[in-house]
Amino acid sequence: MNVIHFCCRCSVPRLKQTVVSWVPVLGWLPKYSIRENAIGDLIAGCSVGIMHLPQGMAYALLASLPPVIGLYTSLFPVLVYFIFGTSRHLSIGTFAVMSIVIGGVTERLAPDSDFIVNGTNGSQFHNFEARDALRVKVACSLTVLTGIFQILFFVVRFGFVVTYLSEPLIRGYTTGSACHVCVSQLKYLFGVTPSRFTGPLSLIYTVVDICRMLPETQVPELVVSLVSLTVLIVAKEINDCYKQKLPMPIPVELIVIIAATIITHFCRLETKYKLDVVGPIPSGLQAPQVPDTSFFSEMIGDAFTVAIVGYAINISLGKTFGLKHGYKVDSNQELVALGLSNTIGSFFQCYSVTCSLSRSLIQESTGGKTQVAGVVSSIIVLITVLKIGALFEDLPKAILATIVFANLKGMFKQFMDVPMLWRTNKVDLLVWLVTLISTILLNLDLGLAVSIGFSMLTFIFRTQRPRYSILGHVPGTDLYLDTDAYGGTEEIPGIKIFRSSTTICYTNAEMYLEALQAKSGIEISKLLGAKKKRDAALKPKKEKAKAKTEEKTQQKQKAVRDMSILAISLTELTEDKVSAGLSQGNSADVTSTNGLSKGQVNSAYQHDSDLDTGCHGDENIYQEPHHGDEEKEGTCGSDVHSIILDISSTGFVDTVTTNTLKNIFRDFGEININIYLAGCQACVVEQLDTAGFFSESIPKSRLFVTVHDAVLHILKKLGLRDFVLDVPCSTPM
Repeated sequence: MNVIHFCCRCSVPRLKQTVVSWVPVLGWLPKYSIRENAIGDLIAGCSVGIMHLPQGMAYALLASLPPVIGLYTSLFPVLVYFIFGTSRHLSIGTFAVMSIVIGGVTERLAPDSDFIVNGTNGSQFHNFEARDALRVKVACSLTVLTGIFQILFFVVRFGFVVTYLSEPLIRGYTTGSACHVCVSQLKYLFGVTPSRFTGPLSLIYTVVDICRMLPETQVPELVVSLVSLTVLIVAKEINDCYKQKLPMPIPVELIVIIAATIITHFCRLETKYKLDVVGPIPSGLQAPQVPDTSFFSEMIGDAFTVAIVGYAINISLGKTFGLKHGYKVDSNQELVALGLSNTIGSFFQCYSVTCSLSRSLIQESTGGKTQVAGVVSSIIVLITVLKIGALFEDLPKAILATIVFANLKGMFKQFMDVPMLWRTNKVDLLVWLVTLISTILLNLDLGLAVSIGFSMLTFIFRTQRPRYSILGHVPGTDLYLDTDAYGGTEEIPGIKIFRSSTTICYTNAEMYLEALQAKSGIEISKLLGAKKKRDAALKPKKEKAKAKTEEKTQQKQKAVRDMSILAISLTELTEDKVSAGLSQGNSADVTSTNGLSKGQVNSAYQHDSDLDTGCHGDENIYQEPHHGDEEKEGTCGSDVHSIILDISSTGFVDTVTTNTLKNIFRDFGEININIYLAGCQACVVEQLDTAGFFSESIPKSRLFVTVHDAVLHILKKLGLRDFVLDVPCSTPM
């Protein structure tokens, strides 16, 4: 009652604890140490803020949105995460994988073909302004729906779902997504306009179409792309080589953007060579707008995918930083933080966000300590949006495409997982490859679904193909190890110790029984069949012995009746003679007659005794075999008398498992082999008890905490005093 009262009562400390758990900034910000954290957060915030500017515009282009939308996305969601997030080093904002998924939705629901306008002279042109406005609405609708999904996941405590997205799956998926990102930017590098393809194999069709259009390549855009890409790659390598000596990384992306904008503006490259530039960038912030919910029915599957992928990337990287720096990242609270970042951001023309690996690494490596670094980066983005955003109107889109390419280096380096996984775990390698291939061939949404399904199949396969082993005793210890894997182990004569490497459940219960028979060398079906044949062969002997016993019994009863009649006759005769002797006074004859009568009676009862003995002797012509003989015969010459099932790896039991164990006890018991359970967890014992597993035939005395306890019990029961284990042990149950 006290616990219930404490949980239900409303008090100031409990209210404070609840509010702090929902709004983590209220817990750590009042304790913020300016002396220890301010400098590091300031430098990290400036570094990340400078990266936000080029990446925001580049990734917005990847999402088929105006570049300013990327700047908005680098501003508002970061502030929301500062309030509700629990990771100190994640940089929330635009990300290539999320951008390419959103770009697929915006291009599907607002294609270029829907905005072709007929001119006055019969010509046609695209109304890009109307197209971009509709695409922004689509992106905002997708973002708010994604945020709603993530908040719902928090309500139902769905944070555990990320555990089913293994690291090989996530890395394979992001690598496949990087291939989509790369192909989507090729059109800006070559200055061509390929057709838009959707559905499976769309990536292959796009590559083929771009290759077909290579003769139409715009040489100026290709030159600009190659020059900027070379500069970016060289500068990033310098940053990597001297990152320990540099106080902060060289902002090469920002430098390239500024230089390209200045050169394009003053050399008038746009008019001379028809370079495709960013175009007008509105200054200032837009008034918040309610997202259009009419698109929800057409994007619900995409929103679910974005919600899962964004959360998986966010929590996996957040857990990594938390483990490295010794603080806790709450998986369920991260759902709230991401959900609110997307939901609130959608009202300010932002699209779906997650953490960026490159920016997060910069934030950590430059000395960032808390989420204050995110606020500093947001201030830099805000200044850009309010004052200097319009200065980037002459920036070539090819420059933004090269920035995307340069930032894909980390994702493409994940191809090095292949040789590593080949050496360490081939099943994980298979998951990685299937995820990569399905993501490339089937697109990001369907590819993710196939990848998760295949990953679950590998889990089921591993569960259904566990390792079964016979354990042997390690001399000088109370350890029992796999005799095939460890040298120096010794099997205890007459005792087989069997173990499965995984939980016994309905998917592998039948295989467990088969493996038990194979490993122990005892085939139940054959032995039970042999026992039935032996019983059938002995049945005539039983019936013959029974008939003979009945015949002897009848003879005995007849002899008893005859002797009774004879005794009665003798008694009557004796009485007559006694009466005659009394009348004649001859007492000697009486004595003689009494002696004969007594002898005959004794002789008759002695005969009866012999008959009885003979009868019992014949009655025991068929006897049940001795326990030891039956055991030896039942196991076809094997000396196994006990089997210990080590089920310490079993975390739960279902109905099939319970029935399987019952059958094992019953079948092996029929051939006089005792079964014992060892290593049962408390929850397993409770479940077995609830299922009615224990009975007179399966008492709890067959249950032991450890294998060693069971072995000692068996040896003591058999009286094998000369067989001594080096380490005596007895653990109370």
